[in-house]
Amino acid sequence: MGTGWRVLYALDPGAMPIRLRERIEARLASIVAEMSQWAPGSVLSRFNRAPAGAAFVLPSDFATVLEAALDVARRTGGAFDPTHGRAAALLGYGATTTAGPPSDDELREARARAGWAKLDYDLENRRLVQPGGLWLDFSGIAKGFAVDAVADLLAAEGLEDVLVEVGGELAGRGLKPDGQPWWVDLDVIDGVAGPSLRIGLHDIAVATSAHHVRGVHTLDPEDGRPVRHDVVTASVIHDRAMYADAWATALIVLGPSLAPVIAERERLAARMLVRSAGRLDESISPALARMIDE
Repeated sequence: MGTGWRVLYALDPGAMPIRLRERIEARLASIVAEMSQWAPGSVLSRFNRAPAGAAFVLPSDFATVLEAALDVARRTGGAFDPTHGRAAALLGYGATTTAGPPSDDELREARARAGWAKLDYDLENRRLVQPGGLWLDFSGIAKGFAVDAVADLLAAEGLEDVLVEVGGELAGRGLKPDGQPWWVDLDVIDGVAGPSLRIGLHDIAVATSAHHVRGVHTLDPEDGRPVRHDVVTASVIHDRAMYADAWATALIVLGPSLAPVIAERERLAARMLVRSAGRLDESISPALARMIDE
């Protein structure tokens, strides 16, 4: 994850005090230093390079993200799985460069080394053991955590009316200066006919996992390859952007048949766009339908 971010609030964003801007930059830098696969010295990168049996006592932020990731992994039967970093790197989605497409044998080996259930994690002591050759990848959850972290920092500074965005994931706290919620449009798809949806963020967050911008880049943990179905985007509204981020990734992996079932079971406010005969069909969960009707 990078450190690109936006904060809007009742003051002119350009007038943000330098001290506050520096605090935000430092907060984001600390997250990158723990969770970025592009930073060789990050906790995540060091864990991925560590030999089997190496134990890490995790910093608080890292532990929070890992615990949320494992929670969603359990609830989805592994549709969301943060342990497939090796396969992602082989396919060119990670920080490492590849000479060409991976072989079937390379992908099979990467898949064999992955699996969230292989992680030996001591919750009480925040102690994580490397099982051997497993690469963590927080691409589907860390941006959401960063959004929450910045919003919480601003709240601690007394700024309760803010919209925070990191890499397309958003959290709206409080209200706009005109008393309205923070209105955002969910995914406008260029060149494909499809419905648009505007939602008001008021003490809630939204995250979207999409394939229309960079092509299919979400891995199916079942085979360690990109998902193969017609879901174009999945958006989730949640109290925390971290969970919205993870659940949006999970739903796009689950696909058009299973995702609505899981979204209803988990009472997620979710919306998917599915490609069908040159158009995009919209699927809205019961929880989101109730929010729209209110």
